[in-house]
Amino acid sequence: MQIKTIYIILLLLFFALPVDAQCSMCRAVLESEEGQETAKGINNGIVYLMIIPYVLIGTVGYFIYKNKKKSTALKQ
Repeated sequence: MQIKTIYIILLLLFFALPVDAQCSMCRAVLESEEGQETAKGINNGIVYLMIIPYVLIGTVGYFIYKNKKKSTALKQ
């Protein structure tokens, strides 16, 4: 099994898991609400904010990997 396939499977598995990212104070305040719509919105916002640094670091890592692979191919 190729390493790319393993990474894709792990990535899909990661995004399939339900995530609750509220801090304890936010959770306590928002659980008292009846509709829970505000809590869902805040939770989604927190998750989106958490994803952005990982995407940026992954993109930088990909370009570093690509450049290293390119320079190694040129040396040989």
